[in-house]
Amino acid sequence: MNWIILLLAGLFEVSLTFCLGKTRAASGIGFYLWGSGFLASTILSMALLAKAVQTLPLGTAYAIWTGIGAVGTVLIGIFVFKEPATPIRLFFLFTLIASLIGLKVVSY
Repeated sequence: MNWIILLLAGLFEVSLTFCLGKTRAASGIGFYLWGSGFLASTILSMALLAKAVQTLPLGTAYAIWTGIGAVGTVLIGIFVFKEPATPIRLFFLFTLIASLIGLKVVSY
């Protein structure tokens, strides 16, 4: 169950970076709405991470949490914010995903 909580924490990490990206082009009330989404996502992400590390190894949980955030943020950048998806960038994204899977496999 705590792996699911950790996954949700990582997804909220992606959500906060998405909201942060949307604030770049926002103005007026839109800026504050995206900023509120950023703050809410940050609080939820941290709270869920804190819950997950009660039973999961801290180093593994933190690495996976940041990895989910990093992979998700890169994918959001590519698909939503139209950042480049160069072969070398995709290669390193794949190695990050493989490392996260490896950490999950060797954690007990």
